[in-house]
Amino acid sequence: MPKLRWVLVYAIAAFILAVTVVTFFKEAGRIKRLSAVLESRMEELVEITRKNQELQERISYYATPSGIAFLAREEFNLVKSGEKIYRIEIVSSDILHKD
Repeated sequence: MPKLRWVLVYAIAAFILAVTVVTFFKEAGRIKRLSAVLESRMEELVEITRKNQELQERISYYATPSGIAFLAREEFNLVKSGEKIYRIEIVSSDILHKD
């Protein structure tokens, strides 16, 4: 029959091992969740960076004379002298029915 102190030592060792294993798996799950969050945030950052770059390119384009002319035509319907504007309007008598 084993001595009581050895049973107590084995029980404490088993308890410490069990706590360590449970803590390890909980932390592994936490790391996995944090990695997923980090990946989604990185995707958002890449998307925002791309949009920022596109906007910077548009700003650079609109700072040029051709960009100013394009903006004047699109936003303010301005034309150069001698140019004609043709507008096409599509008029439809079709009525959309939602069933």
